[in-house]
Amino acid sequence: MNDALLKATHQGEINIVGIKMPCAVLEDGTRVLRERSVAKSLGRKGSGAHWQKKRSSEKGALLPEYVSPKNLDRFIDDETRKMLLNPIVYETKTGIIAQGIPAVLLPKICDIWLNAKEKDALYGSQIKTAKRAEILMRGLAHVGIIALVDEATGYQEVRDRIALQKILEKYITKELLPWTKKFPNEFYKEMFRLRNWQYSPVSVNRPSLVGKLTNDLVYKRLAPGVLAELKRITPRDEKGRTKHRYHQRLTEDIGHPKLAEHLSSVLALMRAAASWPGFYRLIQRALPRYGDTLTIKFDDEDINK
Repeated sequence: MNDALLKATHQGEINIVGIKMPCAVLEDGTRVLRERSVAKSLGRKGSGAHWQKKRSSEKGALLPEYVSPKNLDRFIDDETRKMLLNPIVYETKTGIIAQGIPAVLLPKICDIWLNAKEKDALYGSQIKTAKRAEILMRGLAHVGIIALVDEATGYQEVRDRIALQKILEKYITKELLPWTKKFPNEFYKEMFRLRNWQYSPVSVNRPSLVGKLTNDLVYKRLAPGVLAELKRITPRDEKGRTKHRYHQRLTEDIGHPKLAEHLSSVLALMRAAASWPGFYRLIQRALPRYGDTLTIKFDDEDINK
């Protein structure tokens, strides 16, 4: 039976203005909160009889204690009701079978109580729960529930890696594309002008810094992780030179159009600048490098001078 259950890959405890709740991220990426902890956070632990009855009943037969009072019924929308009636049974990292609810339900649960309070539909003994719901909502107003769960469980790093991988899949192809000219001559002409180098459109000899400048101005700013991945998958010869151009690994549907769009923006900034330092300040402001706020220095020259 347990083989059919989703397992928690990450676990932790969120803390919303002092109110703590165990949470987990499951194999399919679902973020869950332990159901009993949600009740406790609202000050409605529920009687043992209620939870025993809920466990023994058919799935979907009973709403959890923290939204079960009859006077709340009209404030529960159909989608929320369906999710509350079908809690997620999962296996914790220690092998314990637990019951939870999708973390995204927490603000909706708070809304049920706050709407009931606004309509004067609560009994005196329920006001305390509405106040707890308000505290939780204020905390969630500053940080989203998904972000809280990801931080508490350590899933944030995994999430970021997954997001980065999706970006790279869109930008970088596994197949080497035929070489076609992607960088206009004007890109290098403007670079040479700003660097005070002698430019010749027919010469293939360029300062060694040109490649590093191109990486900095283009590939580091094209999308997160693109340059690192291109470096990883591009073979080099015995002298350490790349065997093909980086743009030959960019996808035709996204990578190449984004490259052309980026180069157009870079050229506009180049044309507007009278000197390299002035241009570099413009590009740092308008097209900052992804994941890099520091000036990078090379052995031979400093690219921002």
